[in-house]
Amino acid sequence: MAKKGDDNKLFAFLAVFLTIIGFIIAFAVKKNDKYVMHYAKQGLVLFIAWIIAWVAAMILAWIPVLGWVVMMALYLGILLLWIIGIIYSLSGEMKEIPLIGQYARMIKL
Repeated sequence: MAKKGDDNKLFAFLAVFLTIIGFIIAFAVKKNDKYVMHYAKQGLVLFIAWIIAWVAAMILAWIPVLGWVVMMALYLGILLLWIIGIIYSLSGEMKEIPLIGQYARMIKL
């Protein structure tokens, strides 16, 4: 039998794992759950960070070597933050993803 906390962990995980889609799902189903929305907002900020990194990568791609190095560092950084967010969402504790959490706190829903 699943506990209530397991349901919250599942939705928190989906919110981070699926970023924008996960945010929409979490907001539609669990918008009154503080734990789920904590991670849903961080997933949303991760998605925005990925878009910013993608735009920066398109610009930096024109710089022969340095552009590619910076581009890969940006993508690996976002990937690392995403993995940290997934682990945190399954922990059962409300932890902030480094660099992302402070911006997620600014989102008022």
